[in-house]
Amino acid sequence: MAKFKLHPDLERDGIEIGAFPLSLVLLINDSAYRWFVLVPQRHNIKDAIDLELSDYQQLCEESRRFSVAIKRVFSGDKLNVAALGNMTPQLHVHHIVRFVDDCAWPNPVWGYQPLTPYASTEINAIRKKLAAASIAGLKIS
Repeated sequence: MAKFKLHPDLERDGIEIGAFPLSLVLLINDSAYRWFVLVPQRHNIKDAIDLELSDYQQLCEESRRFSVAIKRVFSGDKLNVAALGNMTPQLHVHHIVRFVDDCAWPNPVWGYQPLTPYASTEINAIRKKLAAASIAGLKIS
């Protein structure tokens, strides 16, 4: 069985924040948004329907738990959850907390502006907020 490997696009743009039993949790390195990605740690999966049924159900549950928590923790006005994969074929599910005053509102965040990297203090603060939220099954790294 082939070992899971993170796609280079996700390695480049993501900061590992933690992991659920199935999914790696990345923070997209763009401080303009609270933008996370859940990546099921399975080899060569492009679409959620390619997962085994038990993994599909696990991904849905991890996404639900994470969604509820980040909308509450970051006090978002809206939550965008999407799995597109047109440019990066590895299955990854975006979870973006949106605010009516964010720079891209109400448009999608993809390609709206160049990524604005986080300072290390901001990344640590996000890790602490997620750890304090005690999201079932999520281990913060």
